Amino acid sequence: MNYQFKLLKKDAGSEARLGKILTPRGEVNTPVFMPTGTQATVKALVPERVRELGAEIILSNTYHLYLRPGHKIIRDLGGLHKFMNWNRPILTDSGGFQVYSLGALRKITDEGVMFQSHIDGSKHFISPEIAIEIQETLGSDIMMCFDECTPYPVDFDYTEKSMDLTIRWARRCKNAKRNNNQGLFGIVQGGVYPELRKRGVEEITGIGFDGYALGGLSVGEPKEVRQEIVEGITPLLPEDKPRYLMGVGTPQDIVECVGYGIDMFDCVMPTRNARNGMLFTNSGKVVIKNARYRNDNSPLDSLCDCYTCKNYSRGYLRHLFMAKEILGIILNTIHNVRHYMNLMERIREAIRNDNYEAFKKTLNSKL
Repeated sequence: MNYQFKLLKKDAGSEARLGKILTPRGEVNTPVFMPTGTQATVKALVPERVRELGAEIILSNTYHLYLRPGHKIIRDLGGLHKFMNWNRPILTDSGGFQVYSLGALRKITDEGVMFQSHIDGSKHFISPEIAIEIQETLGSDIMMCFDECTPYPVDFDYTEKSMDLTIRWARRCKNAKRNNNQGLFGIVQGGVYPELRKRGVEEITGIGFDGYALGGLSVGEPKEVRQEIVEGITPLLPEDKPRYLMGVGTPQDIVECVGYGIDMFDCVMPTRNARNGMLFTNSGKVVIKNARYRNDNSPLDSLCDCYTCKNYSRGYLRHLFMAKEILGIILNTIHNVRHYMNLMERIREAIRNDNYEAFKKTLNSKL
């Protein structure tokens, strides 16, 4: 077994943790943010640049790669790492969230999900066993169990039935797993109902996985409700396994949830917002299309060490965005991804120095 997790230390004044995930393709220091490479690419960045920005692991999407180009084609072309020229760890999600987002285009049964492709309308079926087969064929370093993600709002009875289905599917995923070089994470569902979440933790951890994720959040629920769930449920997860909060989020969300004991995050926000001209800085968000930046010769963020901030002005970035130049998307993405990577480096340093709460207060006061 080449997958391991080591818990290195806990912060003296919070639940924040330092850890290390060991995989056949390298180490991942936690807490970690995983840039999203949905279709075997982090949009607008070549893999070498993603590495330079500090990423140790990226996330790719099982559903999208299954539909296009197909997991067997990727296998025949050398596996996902070679296919996309990324020699570091990759986590693949199971496709559950993407199937959930199809709405009327999918039908859920105990056996799995029948759905129509968003690309061409063709019909497909994914079961827990097929989800594992796809991920093992892709050759990712960490796989996710197939689950059902519930929307918000949804009533207690539906949420309970959905959670029970996710638990049954988790057992089938574990039984289907064949490759011991790949980690497999279980997903805790239960919507916004703490009692369901607690039972979900008991059931999923009872099956036994290499890590545990909180799924079904960031689907429209109020932020305070999400924080209540994360704060209350995270301490119930095994201390010796990584804890992954799926689909979250903003820098403030990450800082808050690290303090609850979360180790892993992913979100499309840094790359998607970059394409839309919304940039994260150490003094708050910058909407680069605003006319106030037309004659601004200052860097986007004077505290940032990225290529964009070292070489280009806010005025130039605004010009590129308004002119719809591809370079603008590239430079914006470089900055936003580096901002997230730098945030995680600072978070790990604060935990190492046992002053995470002070770090969190200082950061929040600037944003």
